Amino acid sequence: MADNHHEGALGAVYQAKRPEEVAALYDGWADTYDAEMAVAGYRHPSICLALLARHLPRGAAPLLDAGAGTGLIGEWLGIMGYPHVEALDISEGMLAKAAAKGVYAALHRLALGGVLPFEDGRFAGIVSAGVFTTGHVGAEGLDELIRICRPGGVIVLTVKNTLWDDGFSARIAELEAGGVVTRVEETEPYVSMPGELGTVPSRGLVLRVAVLPSPRLRG
Repeated sequence: MADNHHEGALGAVYQAKRPEEVAALYDGWADTYDAEMAVAGYRHPSICLALLARHLPRGAAPLLDAGAGTGLIGEWLGIMGYPHVEALDISEGMLAKAAAKGVYAALHRLALGGVLPFEDGRFAGIVSAGVFTTGHVGAEGLDELIRICRPGGVIVLTVKNTLWDDGFSARIAELEAGGVVTRVEETEPYVSMPGELGTVPSRGLVLRVAVLPSPRLRG
């Protein structure tokens, strides 16, 4: 059954040790991903969409869907009045599905966690749903997202509790203390997939990038 398959696929992704393994696993999952995550009641995209719409004005552009997968959020962003959204994902197979939806202005096959080929302040807002989690990206991925988000822009992301407790919350506190970002909203922890037993809760987080970038960001 679909839900049994997605549990196996997700478990394999969480256990992957290298970005190449993650990409290959998602490539193989791309054809059935949307249907299986719908069965699981996947909440991250809708929660991120709501948070972005609450903190970023309609029409703000361009936006980056960082970890876009098959483009679940991209379609909704267009409906909500955000006219220019670009997709970033490590999986070529997932990006092919996203491209077929015709909602992204550009697609970038890249991995989060390292240097990104975008200029400082490129994006008015960034959404990253389900990426900061086990086996994917940790706090090391934050600095580049902050760098490529324009001053005053917002970054909306979800963070799994295991990651939050293992240094992520401390890094957010450091960035706030350094005047790099402001934490404008943090949800209560919630289960991202009610259809999957034993899911570790995550939280939604909204960061606003400081108008005057701090030199401490890269220090």
